[in-house]
Amino acid sequence: MTAIGRRIRTIPSWQITLGAALLGLGFLIAAQLASEGPRIRYTSLERTPLVETALDLQAQQESLKEHVLELRAAIQDLEAAGQGGTTRTGELNDRLEAARMAAGLVAMRGPGVVIRLTDSTLPVPQDGNARDYLVSGQDVLAVVEELWLAGAEAVAVNGERVTVGTAVVDIGGSVLVNSAYLAPPYDIKAIGPASMYDTLVAAPGFVDFVRNRSETFGVGISYAVLDEVDLDAYAGSVNLRYGHVTASPAPEPASSLIPSGAP
Repeated sequence: MTAIGRRIRTIPSWQITLGAALLGLGFLIAAQLASEGPRIRYTSLERTPLVETALDLQAQQESLKEHVLELRAAIQDLEAAGQGGTTRTGELNDRLEAARMAAGLVAMRGPGVVIRLTDSTLPVPQDGNARDYLVSGQDVLAVVEELWLAGAEAVAVNGERVTVGTAVVDIGGSVLVNSAYLAPPYDIKAIGPASMYDTLVAAPGFVDFVRNRSETFGVGISYAVLDEVDLDAYAGSVNLRYGHVTASPAPEPASSLIPSGAP
């Protein structure tokens, strides 16, 4: 045995163990230090693209915010325009309702007058015409026209609403109004202003009608002024087959108008 071997054997075992442990710890520390460099470099290399991506996303977010603000402004403009459109729509609906009322397509209720026409009870003279003592379609039409002239806003005959397309025709012993055959007595109802009846009875045309039909032939003409008169809506067809729009003639220049009787 050499001198080195004897010297090693004289070293205590705990020193050998401690030395081995310190040697292993040294290897571990060296390996840890060796691995820190690549990791730091890897982290620094990855940081740049991540920062660039974050900046790009932030720019996109700012652009989206601006777009959202633009869309909100556009919505506000549309809402403001919609309010104006709603007002315009309301005006058009009011005009449409007025047109429907004028056409008789809407049921109406209001103060008015009822004129009843009944056949005469007078005996017919030998040389007379029996038809003159009966209420005719011409009589009904005359009263309807006088009511319009007196300011009536709506008229009906025995429940049949009178419109611009209504025809009043004698058919045998009855009167055809619209498509309904009506028999006497004929109740002609009209809705209008409070002065309508006074205007009616003072109208020369109505006065002549009463004088001719009632005083001469005994046709019954009675009336009632009511606070409420109900008129049903026109239930027939409103399609015009032969009507067409015509342009209004242009007014003549004032210099070309010559008073009647002027040389």
